[in-house]
Amino acid sequence: MTESVATRTPLSPTPRSTLTRYRGQRDATDRAALDAILDAATICHLGVLMHGAPVVLPTIYGRDGDTLYLHGSTGAGNLRAAMTSDVSVAVTLVDGIVYARSAMHFSMNYRSAVVHGRPVELTDPDQRLHALRVIVEHAAPGAWDTVRSPTKKELAATTVLSLDLTEASVKTRAGDPGDDESDLTANAWAGVLPTRQIFDAPIPSADLVPGIEIPQHVLDRLA
Repeated sequence: MTESVATRTPLSPTPRSTLTRYRGQRDATDRAALDAILDAATICHLGVLMHGAPVVLPTIYGRDGDTLYLHGSTGAGNLRAAMTSDVSVAVTLVDGIVYARSAMHFSMNYRSAVVHGRPVELTDPDQRLHALRVIVEHAAPGAWDTVRSPTKKELAATTVLSLDLTEASVKTRAGDPGDDESDLTANAWAGVLPTRQIFDAPIPSADLVPGIEIPQHVLDRLA
């Protein structure tokens, strides 16, 4: 069962999850802020050490309460490495391009989260299936119950990891540019160009059986 935000402890910064710039201005310790970012994004970037070198790869994920789930092929080197060393998981949402009067003050409005920890491989069949459901439902809400469940062979070829969200940081920026006072009268436009993610009309697969309509859970994403 997902724990309610009201009963959960706030984010507790550690040396590696504490902001070094804009501390007290752009950081957030409210766990609800972390939840909102993870739930709104669709892709995270998993940072691991492979052969002594840092590697960052995009991957889909899912969150349930204070746990982040990741998955991939059993042959994926980054997932094997993730089980033997600490990792970082980064998620970023861009909300706007900030136009300033000075080149050095151009910026972005954004919401970002970074999670640190050591993932744990899930071996219990029920836990693995639950994690995969969470991941699928995060990317495509409503889809899990309408499609074929994974076979034993597919599950055997899949690594499923869980990562505790205890050690995480949140950083955001919002609002107007922070131009120097001496630049405020410059003859240059300043403001924010908002950005957002939208879904276009669904495109049926070329080999779709005729007569199968687009399901409501897909159409709901267009709202």
